[in-house]
Amino acid sequence: MLDHKVVEDISRRISGLIAESPMADIEKNLRPLLQNLFAKLELVTREEFDVQSEVLLRTREQLTQLEQRLAALEAGSTPEQ
Repeated sequence: MLDHKVVEDISRRISGLIAESPMADIEKNLRPLLQNLFAKLELVTREEFDVQSEVLLRTREQLTQLEQRLAALEAGSTPEQ
């Protein structure tokens, strides 16, 4: 079984190598680039999507109720000519 100190030492060395490598620069520069790209695509968050889905659902329900009321009103009245 590996000694806890050995695992920590290996982890520290790997972290040091990654921090000194070009990968750290790529990661540092890639995040703002992706954020800028996503902003240009006008993407919405999951929370915003869920809120709009709920609004749409309520609107559909109201529309269905209004259509039913209109149908009932039209059925109860004589057509005007």
